[in-house]
Amino acid sequence: MPGRYRLPMPEPRCDEVATVATARPPGAREREVARALDTAHRATHGHEALNAATIADLENPSPASVSVVAFDPDDRPLGLAHMAPHDTLQAPRLAGSIVLASDAGPVVAHRLLDGLVTACADAGGGRIVVWTQGTDDDVDRAAMADGFTREREQLQMTVALPIDESPRWPIGVTVRAFVPDLDDDAWLAVNNRAFANHPDQGSWVADTLARRRREPWFDPAGFLLAFDARGLAGFCWTKVHQHAVLGDTPDPVGEIFVIGVDPDHQGGGLGRALVVGGLDHLVRVRGCPTGMLYLAARNTAALALYRSLGFHVRRTDRAYAIEVAADRRARS
Repeated sequence: MPGRYRLPMPEPRCDEVATVATARPPGAREREVARALDTAHRATHGHEALNAATIADLENPSPASVSVVAFDPDDRPLGLAHMAPHDTLQAPRLAGSIVLASDAGPVVAHRLLDGLVTACADAGGGRIVVWTQGTDDDVDRAAMADGFTREREQLQMTVALPIDESPRWPIGVTVRAFVPDLDDDAWLAVNNRAFANHPDQGSWVADTLARRRREPWFDPAGFLLAFDARGLAGFCWTKVHQHAVLGDTPDPVGEIFVIGVDPDHQGGGLGRALVVGGLDHLVRVRGCPTGMLYLAARNTAALALYRSLGFHVRRTDRAYAIEVAADRRARS
């Protein structure tokens, strides 16, 4: 059945917002709007409109999740912003995405961001981090005007598989697949050490891992663990996207979802071996013709490693952050 919301792409810019609706938690209408915006965004930009965490939360929202939708006078969606609680040890924090219709401008972005800030303030305040898939000048202008900061940029990188390299494991290292429950504690410890300064990955708890393990894409066979005599030294967790996530190919895409090396084991070539081993699994076992990963733009060492393996930057995503007090007048 086709959705109610259809998104033609008229030439004129549209900032005439008739209504802004906030839903806590989001329901069927917000999911339908998100799907319509995503379809139009893919047609225009060649990639998804919302990040994976937002899409997953829209399908199964927590009670504290919030969606804000702007409509024009004809009830056509002009954009959507969404946020949900972050499931780590971070201080109270909400993370999400924002997307505009192709003809929407910075006024729409402002109304959406203002809706998120208001909802956060009404719930007691906290830190909001909002992502755009790709950079959006209209969102950027609105976010800067509204007191957000550009927190960071993330690169989406891809590579054709197979690559012309086999994994060369350091002497004394053995590799096996992750065993749920058995390996949880050791993995959490190494992950949090490896990403101690990362705002998203470095403060996972057992429930964070359990939620990822319940995702339909989770496959322990593609979660590689590398051990030496001292214990777990590093890991490469892969994920296969069966649906088209890259606009120019309908084929499944193999993602290096998370990769990390314990700080005590860095510098010995284990990181490169884990990348190559993960890619080898994705093409040899899962049949993926394309590999993909996401990387903080400021991580120049990892960027050089991935480029040496044939990866290239396909897209740059951007995160905006703001601290919101319960009293909005105190926000900064």
